[in-house]
Amino acid sequence: MAKVFTITEGLENMGALRTGGQGSVYKGKRMGFIISAVKLLPTPIHTENKDDKNFRDFQNEVEKLKKVNEDPSPNVVKILNSGLTESGSFPFIEMEYIEGPDLEELLKPPHSAVFSIREAIKLADQLSGALAHCHKVGVKHGDIKSNNIKFNQFTGNYVLLDFGLSVMSDEQRRTSLRHAGAVEFMSPEQHEGEMLFQSDIYSFGIILYELLAGTVPFPLINKSESSRNTVMLSHIEKALPDLLELRKAHLPSGWTEEKKAQEMLAPAWLLQIISKCLEKNPGNRFANGMELHEAICNHHQVFFSNEEAAGIINELRNENDRLNKQLIQLNNTGKVKIITIIGIVLVATMLIFGLNAAFDKNDDIKSDSTAVVDGDGRSAKDTVDAKKPANATNTNSQPASKPKKGNQKKAKKTKDGLVDDVPEF
Repeated sequence: MAKVFTITEGLENMGALRTGGQGSVYKGKRMGFIISAVKLLPTPIHTENKDDKNFRDFQNEVEKLKKVNEDPSPNVVKILNSGLTESGSFPFIEMEYIEGPDLEELLKPPHSAVFSIREAIKLADQLSGALAHCHKVGVKHGDIKSNNIKFNQFTGNYVLLDFGLSVMSDEQRRTSLRHAGAVEFMSPEQHEGEMLFQSDIYSFGIILYELLAGTVPFPLINKSESSRNTVMLSHIEKALPDLLELRKAHLPSGWTEEKKAQEMLAPAWLLQIISKCLEKNPGNRFANGMELHEAICNHHQVFFSNEEAAGIINELRNENDRLNKQLIQLNNTGKVKIITIIGIVLVATMLIFGLNAAFDKNDDIKSDSTAVVDGDGRSAKDTVDAKKPANATNTNSQPASKPKKGNQKKAKKTKDGLVDDVPEF
């Protein structure tokens, strides 16, 4: 571990995370428990004066970089602070610390040498979104490679890291790339000292190529100058090796034959996007991250493998058949319920009219009996009562509420299922 020292007031260096020709990344600790990642650039700035071109360039690029965080993205590391170290006057950028492995680690044992197609598409979506987020505020990353993309183990997102190269001056950037750049991921124009929005697009294409093929198209055999030059020339002059052939050779032996066959069905649109990103001429690539992200979003949302699509279609057909049968049953049940309700209403109506008629007739008899008297001096009521059997007399002497009770009793005795046996709705 590197010597522990204070980077600046309130920010303690806890040791190097990664070192290289383009600068070193340290694990930092602020007051309390805030952990961050600090990128130290290799070229010192001795005066914090705007008359110093290096300091002015650094400040300009940092201000541009701050725009990235004005509208934070879950796929772009957050910039927390920047300045010059207390010792050595090295420019630094302080970023949030992302807990989790980077892509370089995820492509090494015990992990598979290739990503599944679905996971590769997820990364393509999120990384292109990160580029769109940066490019729309004018920030070019310039150093997109597998160990500058981390998997955030807490959120499940892929995050673009290390904007160190983007804050360098053009001269510093050219020197850094020439001697220490990750040549396997660099675009042809970067080897000639240029950095464009399309340069990030090219590096994006290399990342996707590596995830699917299990290797970059032009690997660096060793770190010698001749090996670096060979890779540079390959990017400028050579055609890309067949991605699917490389993928077939790098499929994990632990996968079943069925899974291997499924994972060889890379969608044509994805291969076409990779091919366009890796055009030698920058003008033939996507113009920027926004255009690239739109192209990916227009395709991946409807992506299914052939087997998945067939399975989904069968499931939908079965579900459709089940729902049709259920609908028929509900329709039939509904007809029965309607008929039952109509029957109940009719019976109830007939009973009500019958009772009303009986009460009206009984009232007429009572009113007549008070006005009509026979020859023997008895009222008509007495005459009628005398002619009626005893049980009829008892019935007429009952209160007016009795007929309703009789009606309820009759309703309980029904066995046709129209009164007491009505199904619940």
